[in-house]
Amino acid sequence: MKKLVLLVGIMLISTFTFAQKKEVKKAEKAIKNGEVAEAISLLNQAEGLIAGADSDLQSQFYLTKAEAYLADAGNNNFDKMKTAAKAIGKAEELGNADAERLSIVKQNLRVALVNSAINDQNAKNYASASEKLYTSYMTNKKDTSDLYYAAGNSVNGKDYTTAVGYYKTLLDLGYTGIRTEYVATELETEKVVAFADKGERDLALLTGNYTKPEERKTESVKGDILQKITLIYVSQGENEKALEFMKSAREANPDDTDLIRSEADLAYKMGDMAKYDKLMNEVVKVDPNNPELYYNLGVSAGQLGDDKKAKEYYRKAMELKPNYDLAQINMAALLLKGEGAIVEEMNGLGTSAADDRRYEELKQKRVDLYKEVLPYLESAVATRGDNVELVRTLMNIYSQLAMDDKYKAMKAKLANMEGGE
Repeated sequence: MKKLVLLVGIMLISTFTFAQKKEVKKAEKAIKNGEVAEAISLLNQAEGLIAGADSDLQSQFYLTKAEAYLADAGNNNFDKMKTAAKAIGKAEELGNADAERLSIVKQNLRVALVNSAINDQNAKNYASASEKLYTSYMTNKKDTSDLYYAAGNSVNGKDYTTAVGYYKTLLDLGYTGIRTEYVATELETEKVVAFADKGERDLALLTGNYTKPEERKTESVKGDILQKITLIYVSQGENEKALEFMKSAREANPDDTDLIRSEADLAYKMGDMAKYDKLMNEVVKVDPNNPELYYNLGVSAGQLGDDKKAKEYYRKAMELKPNYDLAQINMAALLLKGEGAIVEEMNGLGTSAADDRRYEELKQKRVDLYKEVLPYLESAVATRGDNVELVRTLMNIYSQLAMDDKYKAMKAKLANMEGGE
């Protein structure tokens, strides 16, 4: 009798397994037919007993569940995206899921999460954007950049504890953000265009519309990560933590210029100007003929409010690289900051003879400022003629300097650019 009961039990298990397999197959078919709600209903029916199934069927079940919930999530349903992510994790954990299907659903989930995070970011819903990007990273840890952008959104959302945790994970992973870009020059506009990958770039070359294929490396973001961590600590009054963190990082990477710059920024924030100057000189000694280095030092100095030092660095960058458009644009922006004080004083003057004389002096000072800015902007526009705000600024300066012909030409260029948007 006991043997008969056991046999019945085995038969029942086989029956249940067959039924579950049938439900999963039906769910797969429903997804292919666009009947996502039906697929989810079928999967819900099978889920209660799926733990008793063999690992192959369990993998198939969770993979199908991921596909169904992702299809049902649309662009905004984060809860269903998270359900899909958990199902993917379970399928991977079982270790025998269909590799091609798994790869496709993971990639589709990443696209959905990243696009939804971008929408949140644009709407300034930074906490939600960060969580979605972190979910994307946890689903496929090869996409380390998702964690970097999750950290950035946490900073924007003032969730500094989470941001520091993400940034430290990135440092532990050795993340730099450096990647290879595949670019080519568009013949019609002479603009350098970056493509998604080499294959896409090579296809574009076949059209005959592009030339000069090149590969280039993007800049490292390691310095940005280190700076963010130290600045977060400083903003929270955790100066000792900032110093301790920087000390450990420097000991591990004594010749890393990004680290030296970050330590210099920290010294500036803490008012240790002697140390700041010492570290800046140390940075320059590492690579004294690198224009990009001086440009980055200029950016750092500007962010720290030291406009005088920033101008010195930009001038040095342009000395080493005469047509350095980024340095020219930033130099022009720094110079134009002085216009606000001039205009404010002009507007505050009265109608006395002394006020009239001062007004004329300020008017000439403003003209001189525009003349000083002009060559930087003209050179930058020659290189970056597709920058609308740059063209508009140059047009306005031509107007203020009564350079009518150039003003009209720039106005026509601007109208053409804005008309094409």
